Amino acid sequence: MKIVAVSGSLRSESFNTRLSRLMSELAPPAVELRPLTLHGIPLYDGDLEEREGIPEAVRNLRGEIKATDGLILVTPEYNAGIPGVLKNALDWLTRPGEEMKPTFGGRKTALAGATPGAWGTALAQSGALITLRQLGVHLYPGYLRVSKAGESLKADDADDKLSEQVRQWLGGFVDFIKESE
Repeated sequence: MKIVAVSGSLRSESFNTRLSRLMSELAPPAVELRPLTLHGIPLYDGDLEEREGIPEAVRNLRGEIKATDGLILVTPEYNAGIPGVLKNALDWLTRPGEEMKPTFGGRKTALAGATPGAWGTALAQSGALITLRQLGVHLYPGYLRVSKAGESLKADDADDKLSEQVRQWLGGFVDFIKESE
């Protein structure tokens, strides 16, 4: 089984990029989980699309998503919402319009996120539901929300409690993918 975890942050050591790497390390046996980033994706510009077509970084990310059994969006929370770079990437991935359904339609998708605050990206994940509903994903009902990430998700290590939380959540997402086939 193949899963990609896309970090919605561009910072190399963001909590969410760390969380996506931790998921890769803790994936269940027989699951290949690749952490991905949004680097190289320009701001959406219809003129750019018309002039140059779909950017290579978008085509590559789309290919990675299409080749998987599951997609995890690992989102920070900026001002109670998902970051612009993540929304921008989702918008590019639906271009041209006929790519939306093959990329997202029915795709088993989960939301996760980490924040130094107390709410664990709950507002960003709630806000993302509108976009994900429009994209037509098959959304996993369990959310991974890591609060106080500075304490539990260090640059070189995660505490045991968080590691167990991630293992259980990933196991649930893998079961969801299998049950939905």
